[in-house]
Amino acid sequence: MILRSQGMIVSILLLAVALTGCTTTKGAASRGIFSSKPSASAAFITALQGGIVGRSGVSLSDSDKQRALEAEYRALEGAAVGQPVVWSGKDVTGKVVAAAPYQVGSQNCRQYTHTLTVDGKDSVARGAACRNDDGSWSPLG
Repeated sequence: MILRSQGMIVSILLLAVALTGCTTTKGAASRGIFSSKPSASAAFITALQGGIVGRSGVSLSDSDKQRALEAEYRALEGAAVGQPVVWSGKDVTGKVVAAAPYQVGSQNCRQYTHTLTVDGKDSVARGAACRNDDGSWSPLG
């Protein structure tokens, strides 16, 4: 019994030593137009110039605007075609759905919709944005 317990301890220690060498890298090289979780930095959010949520006519608090713009960025940058990026705020929820990417010159662009739900009523805004060389997105029109 003691030998069996010691064998288990040795196995656990070997597993622990093996796992200490494992790391996860989250750098810019691992992000891209179709990554699952891009980093939505303030500069990238600012580049959206208020996004289509800013043109929706729905009044949002600053924190809800930030959530909405982060969802737009994440949908544009990494969501699969038709996959909703959902967010929620104090009295509002939102869903951003991006279409298939297309090229305009050398830029990747995507059309997308942003549905806002306030008091059970949906408001849908539509637009498009193109990806800049620095990874930010600029709205078209």
